[in-house]
Amino acid sequence: MRQRGERYRAWADPALHCRTHDEMLEDGTTIDVQVRLSSAGSTQMFIGVYATSGMHIFEEICDCRPGESMTRALAWGVGRARRVATEAALNKGIDEK
Repeated sequence: MRQRGERYRAWADPALHCRTHDEMLEDGTTIDVQVRLSSAGSTQMFIGVYATSGMHIFEEICDCRPGESMTRALAWGVGRARRVATEAALNKGIDEK
C-alpha cells in the first residue's frame, strides 16, 4: 500500500478527471503518474515513485505543461518517473557499499 506524501495530498482533487499510469518495475519499485486538466484548462501532472515497502521515494507536482495534451504529458511523466526510480536504485546500491 502506498504511503502518500504531502505533495500528493495537496495535488489530489477528485472533482477533476485524470489519466493514470501505474507500473511496477523489476526491483519492485512502483511509479504512479497522473495527468489532468485544471479547471482553467492547463495540463497538470503528478509523478510518484514508491519503494517496495510503499514509502514514497519521490513525489513531484508539475503545473508546467502548457499547451501539451494529457497523452503527451503522461508519456513524458512516465519517462521521468522511470529515470528517477533508476537513479534512486543506483544511489541505494552506492549507499549499501
